[in-house]
Amino acid sequence: MNLTALNNQPRLLIEAKLKPLQGSRFQPTGFPEIGAAEYDAPNGDMRMLLVESAQSMANRLEETCWDDTRHQLIPELAGLPYIQVYDTDGKPLINSILAAHRINSPYILEGKDKTVFDILKTELADMSEGVVDLKKLAATLLRLDSNALLHGVFLAKKELAGGRLRLPRALSAFIEAEDVKVAASGGVKNDTVNPSGDTSKGFGNVPFSRDEYVSPNITAYFNLDLAQLRGYGFSQTVTDLLITLSLYKIRRFLDNGLRLRTACDLDLESLHVTRPREGFDLPDTAALASILPTKIANATTEGVFASPAITEVTYGK
Repeated sequence: MNLTALNNQPRLLIEAKLKPLQGSRFQPTGFPEIGAAEYDAPNGDMRMLLVESAQSMANRLEETCWDDTRHQLIPELAGLPYIQVYDTDGKPLINSILAAHRINSPYILEGKDKTVFDILKTELADMSEGVVDLKKLAATLLRLDSNALLHGVFLAKKELAGGRLRLPRALSAFIEAEDVKVAASGGVKNDTVNPSGDTSKGFGNVPFSRDEYVSPNITAYFNLDLAQLRGYGFSQTVTDLLITLSLYKIRRFLDNGLRLRTACDLDLESLHVTRPREGFDLPDTAALASILPTKIANATTEGVFASPAITEVTYGK
């Protein structure tokens, strides 16, 4: 894999053309009060649909790294630092990779165990006033959870630099569909015992409507902010690791993560890099998996990760 083609590029942009795995209908993400996010195209000639939001895609890209069966990172990523939270019985509860808001999770910062809170407060205490030193913040996050550097952090606690510690996503993604049309359908929840029962208590027959969609073009967009990663001032070894990790997340998602919902199971049709326009070919999943252990080991020798790599916290109310 040759990353030199990215050396002077501010962004790496990737587009993946998708289609329903079976049939033609799919179910988009929904939002409170508005349901599916439909909107007009910029030129007004077609209806667009947000199939998967940036915040949801960040979570899905994080999930590609995790082995739910073993409660740890997948083998290719062994050695990367993260924070593991246990309950008071010593059972795995959550971790900084899967937790909502990542390191800012209340299970990490709001429990009786102040291990991570104290680390953040000690290392970043001199930022209570003045401009936030993003390089120092990035170095601390790299040490505790390198994935947080890619997917963004907002440490919204006044004790930590007045709640001003934040980094935007370096790796962002979303899925859009063009020229969409509604595929309206519905059904009924049948109660063969008491069809006219009290529906507020779960009894009786309950008819319902359901809207799915069809589209000739479904596209997943990926944006890796290379300028942001370089701005943290890491060594080339660490920067290359973060780029490779980002590419691996994208590839793993497209290989294994396209069953977004029960009624939204997608398949990859084509994949291409739109920026830089030439000189860089996206490696496949196997190639990225084969080189990641070496890149993680090289970064580890530079002493940029916590030792041990897994910071353990016990959550008690």
